[in-house]
Amino acid sequence: MGHAHESNTKKIWTVFAALSLVTIVEVALGIAKPDSLHRVNLINTSLLNWIFIILTIVKAYGIMWYFMHLEGEKKSLRWSIVAPLVFLILYLCFIVLVEADYIFEVFKHSHYKWIF
Repeated sequence: MGHAHESNTKKIWTVFAALSLVTIVEVALGIAKPDSLHRVNLINTSLLNWIFIILTIVKAYGIMWYFMHLEGEKKSLRWSIVAPLVFLILYLCFIVLVEADYIFEVFKHSHYKWIF
């Protein structure tokens, strides 16, 4: 018996729409930069930055899930691929935000001037 070929067109468009929606939300928040999200600090960075970080991780997971075909794999294999990447992305964000906060404080409270 031959294996019937099924079209993935609907799935591709659904994934495209979902990833596009997340991107549109990110761009809209970046342009609007609402004070209610930008001025609220959570763990030394604004709530808006945390939203960007979370949405970026959601997009990365969606890309891996659908385009690396992880939805059909065993749970242990999926987590062995996804968990280190999520951890490393969060760790990178932590390092960047801590260093940026330090540099901001140095320039804010010292005789050095902003030259950029």
